[in-house]
Amino acid sequence: MEPQFWHDRWAKNEIGFHRGEANPLLVTYFKELALAKGSRIFVPLCGKTLDISWLLSNGYRVAGAELSAIAIEQLFTELGAKPTITRNGGIDRYHAPDIDIFVGDIFDVTNTMLGPVDAMYDRAALVALPENMRSRYTAHVTAITNHAPQLLVCYEYDQRAAEGPPFSISHEEVRRHYAHRYQLRLLASEDVPGGLKGKCAATEHVWLLRKN
Repeated sequence: MEPQFWHDRWAKNEIGFHRGEANPLLVTYFKELALAKGSRIFVPLCGKTLDISWLLSNGYRVAGAELSAIAIEQLFTELGAKPTITRNGGIDRYHAPDIDIFVGDIFDVTNTMLGPVDAMYDRAALVALPENMRSRYTAHVTAITNHAPQLLVCYEYDQRAAEGPPFSISHEEVRRHYAHRYQLRLLASEDVPGGLKGKCAATEHVWLLRKN
C-alpha cells in the first residue's frame, strides 16, 4: 500500500475510519495497562483520533506517528493547541504541552526521535497495513518503543468478503508477530455492530501485550 493512498484519503476527506468519539474499547480496557498518570503513550498511525484527546484529558502524555500532515493540523486545531514544528530528516515533529506527533513515514521514526514511552496503544496501525508490511511494522514499533507494553485492537473477519483496510488479523497472526517478544492476553472479543462496512460479520479483539 503506497503512502499516496492515505494522502489522497485525507485530501479528499474520505475518512470513514475516523470515529466521532473515543474508542469505547480504549475507555474500557486502558486500565489494564496499569499506568501512572503522566505516563507517555505512543499511538502509531494516529490520524486525528479522539483517542488522543481522551488520553490527554485523563492525565497522560501522548506521542503519535502519522503520515498525513492534514490529519495532524486538524488534530491540533481540534485540540485548541498551537504546535511548534521542527524537522528531523524526513520527519516533522509537532509539539505542544504533553503531546508530540511525528509526521512522515513511521519507518523513519527512530528510537532517539520518539524518546521513552511507557506503553503503546495500537487501534488503527496494524489493521491498516497489508500483510506484506505487517512483520516489518511490528518489528519496528517493538524496537523503537523498547518493548513497551501494548494495548492492541484488531478486527477479524472473512477477508474474502470485504477489502481492507482495516484488514483482518487472526489470533494466529498476532501470536506470530508478538509471542516471541511478549506475553499475550486476550482481554475481550466483541462483535462489530452491523458488521464491517455493512458487508460481513466481524469481531474486534482487544489484546494486552507485556514484555517477556
